[in-house]
Amino acid sequence: MFDKLEDLLHHYEELMNTLSEPDVANDPNRFRKLMKEQSDLQPIVDAYKEYKACKQTIEDSLAILDEESDEEMRELAKEELNEAKSRLGELEQKLKILLLPKDPNDDKNVIVEIRAGAGGEEAALFAAEIYRMYVHYAERRGWKVETLEADETGIGGMKSVNFMVTGAGAYSVLKYESGVHRVQRVPETESQGRIQTSTCSVAVMPEAEDVEVHIDDKDIRIDVMRASGNGGQCVNTTDSAVRLTHYPTGIVIYSQTEKSQIQNKEKAFALLRTKLYDLELQKKQDAESEERRSQIGTGDRSEKIRTYNFPQGRVTDHRINLTLYKLDKILDGDIQEIIDACIAADQAKKLAKMQDEN
Repeated sequence: MFDKLEDLLHHYEELMNTLSEPDVANDPNRFRKLMKEQSDLQPIVDAYKEYKACKQTIEDSLAILDEESDEEMRELAKEELNEAKSRLGELEQKLKILLLPKDPNDDKNVIVEIRAGAGGEEAALFAAEIYRMYVHYAERRGWKVETLEADETGIGGMKSVNFMVTGAGAYSVLKYESGVHRVQRVPETESQGRIQTSTCSVAVMPEAEDVEVHIDDKDIRIDVMRASGNGGQCVNTTDSAVRLTHYPTGIVIYSQTEKSQIQNKEKAFALLRTKLYDLELQKKQDAESEERRSQIGTGDRSEKIRTYNFPQGRVTDHRINLTLYKLDKILDGDIQEIIDACIAADQAKKLAKMQDEN
């Protein structure tokens, strides 16, 4: 590990020298690529430099204890030695995590698809609540949310919704939300006060770039029609809605959130590219079943990952056995604690797997 860290430190120093060259600044694409690499290496380099400084502090403190007879100086050396030893262990663990193989999609924006499952209208209402939960979470992070496609019910529910989240590292965080979310509560329409269980599924997909997915024109049918739904000057007056049908996969995309047919077409193609890219990722994960099992809920879309229990005011994440009694806050977008716990559990599994292999 330390040989690799020395190589990375040497590479980082070369990178910084290259970035200071005048010619590099004149080439925006190269400059952007080098800055991205520098940004990725920075946390590892900083942690390794601190690790080396701790090692030096330990050596210096031991030397003082060997040579110094003054009791006050010896006490100071002992204190510094204990602090450095404690920090050294923390840094070694941090470096192991930083050196774990990185998901190439982690830095990408995401498209999230939420679909109401079992439970009829109650499931649609729950899907709308989960959608709002993610919108509020994204706002807390300073990320941008753009709705691509929505099939709303008349009383505030959503049969399905697709939306894009744009922000640094969005996929690295939100990928842990993929799976089946379950709600247990008494619906407003339930006269007997019986608790009903409903579900919705969440799929988090990294945004696909044009170069990653090729769509053949002959594989696509494009239909335009008048938008339908609530309000808006262009609803039912212009052929602004777009429906894409992809023959090879049977995927159908419907987009009507914009007033312009061109904008709806762009959104529909962005969603189609992402879904096709996601299909390829799923195939790859199926082929690498062992790697998929080592992750915390970032693979199996049919896995029940979380229960939102209203009578008890609790949320339980079944993958990591975490229960929190702050349902209202979580539905208002306060999900960072759950995501952090999932990331920590995922890293622990990957570290254990690497140690077993070594």
